[in-house]
Amino acid sequence: MSGDDATSPATGAEQHYRALERLYASAPVNAKFASQLHLPGEGRSRLTFTVTPEDYHAAGAAHGTIYFKMLDDAAFYAANSLVTDRFLLTTSFNLHFTKPVRAGTVTAEGRWVSGRRRVFVAEARLVDDEGEEIGRGTGTFMKSRIPLSSLPGYAAGGPSGL
Repeated sequence: MSGDDATSPATGAEQHYRALERLYASAPVNAKFASQLHLPGEGRSRLTFTVTPEDYHAAGAAHGTIYFKMLDDAAFYAANSLVTDRFLLTTSFNLHFTKPVRAGTVTAEGRWVSGRRRVFVAEARLVDDEGEEIGRGTGTFMKSRIPLSSLPGYAAGGPSGL
């Protein structure tokens, strides 16, 4: 049976990616947002997010907290895709706003940059539904003492049904 066969069992890495996707979906804060995480491979993530008027600041565009959440989550999960035993923690994050965004679908693309032991650096960029960049950020993430296996959302059969 080849690895391309749809009935092939998932590799250890693919199981880890799906478990991280379940972990994202299980976080209580994510119930407040119309978003979905996908990890296509090691060191990469893709987060789609629907911005609505409920996310606006007083001047009628998405509040900066929305940018931060999307960028941090995308960078975080890109980095945590390389770590199979521990939950990472954000220790710093720098972001740059390029353009305001209003209602629509926004995609955050995360990419691991460096680090493989205790500290990881990852970046993310936000693009609107027209493909224009609206923001970018770089984060530093550190291994915590929290085992991924201890987190209910990481376990098989979680909210994504995998």
